[in-house]
Amino acid sequence: ANTLSRALASLPPSPIVHSNDIQILVGVNEPDDGAVVKYQATTLVHSIDFFRNFLTDPYLLGRVAANHALSDCEAMGAKPITALALVVIPYGNEKSQGFTLEALMHGIRKTLDQADCALVGGHTCEGSELSVGLSINGLTPNNNNKLFSKGGFLPGDVLILTKPIGTGCIMAADMRAKANYPYVQATINSMLQSNRAASNIFISHEVHACTDITGFGLIGHLNEMCRASKGALIDINLSDIPFLPGALTLAQKGIFSSLQPENLNARRAVINHDAVANRADYALLFDPQTAGGLLAAVNASDAQAVVHRLKAAGYPHAAVIGVVQDTESSQHFPAAINIRLPPS
Repeated sequence: ANTLSRALASLPPSPIVHSNDIQILVGVNEPDDGAVVKYQATTLVHSIDFFRNFLTDPYLLGRVAANHALSDCEAMGAKPITALALVVIPYGNEKSQGFTLEALMHGIRKTLDQADCALVGGHTCEGSELSVGLSINGLTPNNNNKLFSKGGFLPGDVLILTKPIGTGCIMAADMRAKANYPYVQATINSMLQSNRAASNIFISHEVHACTDITGFGLIGHLNEMCRASKGALIDINLSDIPFLPGALTLAQKGIFSSLQPENLNARRAVINHDAVANRADYALLFDPQTAGGLLAAVNASDAQAVVHRLKAAGYPHAAVIGVVQDTESSQHFPAAINIRLPPS
């Protein structure tokens, strides 16, 4: 991500920024979960996601990949409307490639159809392993410019997480044949759960910032939100973090995703890292998520009502996990995250 950010920063401004008909409201200069472009009276959200296969069933991979891709629009409060698919299909004979591609596309369509998002095209190419990505286009609510962004923390905001974390750890264990079936099934069910209902609930409340928890892990995405809020100090209550079944057990055995070491670079934002570094539950805060939940900064007076509605809508693990103490602070820029331990 840092390499890509540096590469994008080296580019000159896009000439379209100065167009009379087109306004880039959110782009590479202030990246968010999606780009936001206004064309005349219409405001669109564009997002894209792409990753390598980590499942044995291409149909299931298609469903998870589509849900993961839709989440960026939902994290911004936008309604996904169309999708393009990009697939790298493994080298092989026409019959085996056709079987894989057909199963994958049926999985993608299943999830997109449930989201009322139309698959309108795509592209395939051959490669050494199956990979899949989707580009999503969405509309803003009532076609206005009111969207969630990563930045916007206010002092006193509470942080609500809608889904448990641990997908990276558990799927890494599954690839090594060290994960029990109930762990894997619970993880797959979580990855298949849409963020759409949660997004709609947040839209109806006072939400100051929102993102989805994916590849950078909880701490990595919190770091982004703090930076976008011009420097923030936040408290995270470790005992309130919801974890997927089996995640803590596997983490205690030292089983983590291959992306874990890179994500641990975000530990620089944790002001008491040394005091918690040896804890398995803390390590899972860096676990890369696939199709993870939403993390929102909500007005404290709304918090209990929001959590109640989330649980009623099918997010049983939704929880308040922390509080914003300070924002727009050069002292805390880009991020200062304090991990509060469970009472001894």
